[in-house]
Amino acid sequence: MKRALYNSLIEWKKSPFRKPLVLEGARQVGKTWLVKEFGKNEYENLVYVNCADDPFAKALFAGDLVPARIVRDIVANKGEQLIPGKTLLFLDEIQEAPYGITSLKFFCENAPEYHVVAAGSLLGVVHHPGESYPVGKVDILRLFPMTFEEFLWAKGCNLLAEILNNCEWDSLRVHDYMLQDLLRQYYYVGGMPEVVLNWVTTENVLEVRGIQNRIIASYANDISKHAGGESERIRMVWQSIPSQLAKENKKFIYGAIKKGARAKDFEVAIQWLVDAGLVYKTYRCKTPEIPLKFYVDFDAFKLYALDIGLLGAMVNAPASLMLTSNDVFKEFKGAFSENYVLQQLVFDDRISICYFTKENSQVEVDFLVQTPERLIPVEVKAEENVKSKSLRQFITIDHAAKNLKGLRCSMLPYQDQGWMENIPLYGIFGYIKKLLQ
Repeated sequence: MKRALYNSLIEWKKSPFRKPLVLEGARQVGKTWLVKEFGKNEYENLVYVNCADDPFAKALFAGDLVPARIVRDIVANKGEQLIPGKTLLFLDEIQEAPYGITSLKFFCENAPEYHVVAAGSLLGVVHHPGESYPVGKVDILRLFPMTFEEFLWAKGCNLLAEILNNCEWDSLRVHDYMLQDLLRQYYYVGGMPEVVLNWVTTENVLEVRGIQNRIIASYANDISKHAGGESERIRMVWQSIPSQLAKENKKFIYGAIKKGARAKDFEVAIQWLVDAGLVYKTYRCKTPEIPLKFYVDFDAFKLYALDIGLLGAMVNAPASLMLTSNDVFKEFKGAFSENYVLQQLVFDDRISICYFTKENSQVEVDFLVQTPERLIPVEVKAEENVKSKSLRQFITIDHAAKNLKGLRCSMLPYQDQGWMENIPLYGIFGYIKKLLQ
């Protein structure tokens, strides 16, 4: 299946300043498949070392970390040559090999001619006791679950994806019914590659849900493996996310985890989930100014699931609701739609994302999105009533001097109202991507 990050891998290969690459991401977002596909297509040969399953790999970095010795041992074990510039060395599940991550520093300093990619789940790469991360000595890319655009590619809807990316709003009106149906599918299936592949192959709702549940179970097992004494608190936070998102005010409330819970009880658990890539965290912004990070309120935040399909599986949302009715877009107080929009926004590190609430007021803006060019107040409206009272007051009254232009994501067609643009929910990825271009 086509992944947008493939182009970034090609840029990495061509860069004269290339360093060993670490491909990060939550477990099962497709890292192994993507690097193997890249190696097969862009190099004369690929040498693959699985640091989790191969006993040889466990001992590979146990001695000195001299690249010449490591390369020699790999060649002897695999029976394949490592030719600089023509061979891709792929160290998969790098977090499972002691000092494997550290070895990348020495490839950068002493053997930059080799093309080395290491992949690992954030669960292990971030939480790897006894090792220092080779800061400044590696390039880093992060793979997320598949976006709606990538889902369209997997469905064979390349032309629709192109029209979305070009923001051809008049043409999109013609395809609105089809795109709404595809968006409902994406809400149910989500962006985990194994789930998407099963769906486009079989369209079996029960098999899809079964795979999603297995992924969620594997995350629970990983928490037990890597989190030590924090495991129970991490599970409690993870399991509370659907109920947190179903609230009218989606600000994270510690008391919703456990009666009487306080920040100090769960802040480590929350950060663990963020570092592991299992949740996205957006902070409240006190002042809508660029750069947003100057005005963050670290005491107020929202948590979203890494994937909308897994969110549906966590609440056991029935396929009949997700696939056959537009009610899914507004169900659980729009929790699915907000999670969907955020999932389409996190793909590019040039974007900063917060949300805004006015103290002692009902005014709330779902997202403040900072791009290199502008600050965009974003409101997600999935129900039929799309009056944007909070957004209008925020833009035209409270912050009129800033000349902001808002964005409302709804199921209505495109409309430019001067102070705000309305775009259909399925258009958010293309809209932001076009701005970044």
